[in-house]
Amino acid sequence: MLPYLFVLLAIAVRFLPFAGPLNFLPHAWHFTPVAASLLFFGARGSRRQMWAPLVLLAVTDVVLTKFIYSYTFSWDHLVTWAWYAAILWLGTNLREKSGPARVVGAALASSVSFFLLSNFAVWAAWPEMYPRTFNGLMLSYAAGLPFFRGTAESDLFFSIAMFGTPVFLLALSRWLHKTSGDHIAAA
Repeated sequence: MLPYLFVLLAIAVRFLPFAGPLNFLPHAWHFTPVAASLLFFGARGSRRQMWAPLVLLAVTDVVLTKFIYSYTFSWDHLVTWAWYAAILWLGTNLREKSGPARVVGAALASSVSFFLLSNFAVWAAWPEMYPRTFNGLMLSYAAGLPFFRGTAESDLFFSIAMFGTPVFLLALSRWLHKTSGDHIAAA
């Protein structure tokens, strides 16, 4: 149940308006739980339903692109969707062993890979934005740097929170069970 809830949270956050100097952004500087929800779904979700978060996020991208941003749809979205699939696969590597170091490593790999792939795709898909030269590619990466910090911070924060939630709930359940057992024994 949690993997599905976390994917729905990631979708909802992408539609929340950001009140600030850049209020045209639907989320603050790429601070979203998208990568974390994909990692968690890959690690804890149903293998037979791995397509579900991929389809839900792809539909969300289409809605945001066409109806919120009013941008044209292009092939660079396919790169993002391939990245979604790759992060789901990366999450499957956390099924057996999902210790803190592995979760943090997967979150950082998600951030770096998204930065590299998405900025490359923008450079390749939109020659009117950046010249198709090495310098143009570097300009694309430079333009993406302010967003990288939010992406990395959110991937780390939400990955730790999502993977920590079942651990916290189990500890809480044990504590509540122990506490209720103490009251019964005292009676």
